[in-house]
Amino acid sequence: MLPRLESIKQARMKIGLTQQKLASLTGVSTSMINQIESGRCQPSYATARKIFEVLWSLESQSSTKAGDICSKEIAKLKAQDSLHDAIKKMQELSISQMPIFEGLDVVGVITEDGIVKHILDNDETERKRIKISEVMDPRPPVVDYNTPVKTLVSLIRYSKCVLVSKQGKIVGIITASDALKLVD
Repeated sequence: MLPRLESIKQARMKIGLTQQKLASLTGVSTSMINQIESGRCQPSYATARKIFEVLWSLESQSSTKAGDICSKEIAKLKAQDSLHDAIKKMQELSISQMPIFEGLDVVGVITEDGIVKHILDNDETERKRIKISEVMDPRPPVVDYNTPVKTLVSLIRYSKCVLVSKQGKIVGIITASDALKLVD
């Protein structure tokens, strides 16, 4: 027995699939998928079964975890480092944000946007005196290594980066560019 047809749209959206992509994968038209989802069409049992099989298959494949996509090498600075140190390291590594640590604890993040706000007001000598702790943004969100990637989309939207922890230790970082790797 198949699930109710009304659940197709919800299942499709849950895995981030467009009607067009679902239609392509199932061999039916986009118009047919639209009509089924809106209740204007009753597909044959074979068509409905094919749609659900594709959705189930994709749902089981989409179990990518935060630990699977995070960058394992984390560039870091200390809160007492200077703004000049941050600029130099970020340019050297071609990165746009970097977590700030005090010992093993993340205390904030420095971003290109945050730096730009302070560059305009200060010369190089002043930038060497300004401590990162004075200009850093609040600590970015930290998620567990096994957190499903799907749940990270909204975090990346509101934060420049997300840190990944395993057994309480920070082991990776996910940025917007890492999240873009998931888009086909």
